Amino acid sequence: MPEPEKQPAPTRGRPVDPRLLRYAAASRLFFVAIGAIGFAQTLVIVAFAWLLTQVIVGAIAGDDVGALLGWLAGVAALRALLLWAREVVSARAAARVELQLRGHLLAAVSRLGAGWLGTANTARLAVTAGRGLDALDAYFGRYLPQLVQTVIATPILIAVMWWQDWISGLIVVLTLPLIPLFMVLIGLATRAVQQKQWATLQTLAARFADTVQGLSTLTVFGRQHRAATSIERVTGTYRTETMRVLRVSFLSGFALEFMASVAVAIVAVTIGFRLIDGSLALSVGLFVLLLAPEAYLPIRQVGVQFHAAAEGVAATEDVFAVLDAARTATPASMTTEPATTPAHGPLLLDGVRVRRGDRVLPRVSLRATPGTVTLIDGPSGAGKSSLLAALRGAAEFDGAITLGGADAATHTPSAWFAWAGQNPGLTAGTIAENITLGDPAPDADLVARSLHQACASALDPARTLGVQGSGLSGGQAQRVSVARAFYRRARGWGTVVALDEPSAALDERTEAALWASIRDVADRGAIVLVVSHRTSARSIADQVITLAAATVPA
Repeated sequence: MPEPEKQPAPTRGRPVDPRLLRYAAASRLFFVAIGAIGFAQTLVIVAFAWLLTQVIVGAIAGDDVGALLGWLAGVAALRALLLWAREVVSARAAARVELQLRGHLLAAVSRLGAGWLGTANTARLAVTAGRGLDALDAYFGRYLPQLVQTVIATPILIAVMWWQDWISGLIVVLTLPLIPLFMVLIGLATRAVQQKQWATLQTLAARFADTVQGLSTLTVFGRQHRAATSIERVTGTYRTETMRVLRVSFLSGFALEFMASVAVAIVAVTIGFRLIDGSLALSVGLFVLLLAPEAYLPIRQVGVQFHAAAEGVAATEDVFAVLDAARTATPASMTTEPATTPAHGPLLLDGVRVRRGDRVLPRVSLRATPGTVTLIDGPSGAGKSSLLAALRGAAEFDGAITLGGADAATHTPSAWFAWAGQNPGLTAGTIAENITLGDPAPDADLVARSLHQACASALDPARTLGVQGSGLSGGQAQRVSVARAFYRRARGWGTVVALDEPSAALDERTEAALWASIRDVADRGAIVLVVSHRTSARSIADQVITLAAATVPA
């Protein structure tokens, strides 16, 4: 495997992460559009200040200012129109970037595979992909437009002020750096507390998801109240962190407003003294005085909007970490997508060894042909389920897996592998929706037939299940999972049917009927792999593969 491409270190100190331009193409056009709008807004600000100055000076001199008032109203309307255009462009860009980043995130998770996903915290990943990316609305709607406006407007406004009155321009040049200095100091504190708040939110989501998933077990052992207390404690921590973020935000806003107000006051005092002694014309002094607050406003607003965008920035860093991992983890030999057409022929495992943490699982070699049932047996912990995980791409392994003489990795598991694990993996929705998962054109008759084969014909396919398939007994949920594997086989997507302890929650009579169904599926041309501790499973097996116990390296 070639060496992975070296990725740049996280750019936490930059206002705009360059990876945003790489992973979200919509952001490129956004910067161009916002730049053009920002330049037009700057020209409008200068024109508005000049027209207002001429109206005031003309009114004092007793001149007719009717035409100037008309122009002033038109410029004011144009300024409002540009603000509206900026809001529209920002909102649309945020929506497109969120969509692109979510799409890239899902593609990255798919590319990293089920093995990586099994080691990741899915609750935290869901928070990042959901609420985290939703926070980009503030990032694109407020922070980035203001940042672009600052880069464009501030130099132009200072240049105009210097051209009209170099003393006022010099004061702005000398006092303006104080605001970024305070912004950096406050921003460092804000970023620290915001990152801590974001990490606490992810911990809360993970803790809640784990508690809900294991609630029945906690209740049996009388630990449900302890789990609720733990969630309450994390919630309290999140509330405290949120209030700390708000305090820092309000403090920074006050500091920036105070610095800008003092700087504008200095400009106003110097202009006032020079107007009194007659060294400065009223038209020039008033024009410069009107531009002074506008020169400080963009950079001041950058500091204010930074707090609103901090959560979105934190989320994008987590997203970019996943995307970078996907880029570095993809071998050069897999630049093309695996085939999605079903593969046929014998399944061959040659020296396959799965690694799970510190455990070194035994090597497995087997050959399974269509029309046969292979029983995988062995002591608990020998790696029977891990072997099926390697087949479906959910665990790393050494050795080779071929199907029909070709590397199984050249085909997506969904094209040739129909699987029912010990955890049924059901979702909220109807039983039929769980069975036909991933089928764009579900077949109702085939659903009923699959339920019958799985010894679950008494279940109504239209019955609605709760979260994680709640509403069914353990045995019923297991049979629905088996029915899903049978359905995929019947639809032509399951050359290999793998069942992990399919009869663990069944009585002897139902188990015997299930073995008969599995035998029938094999007789119809499928390669069936069965993991089971039940001795009755040997009655349908064409071959038995017994795994040795796993070892732990010294």
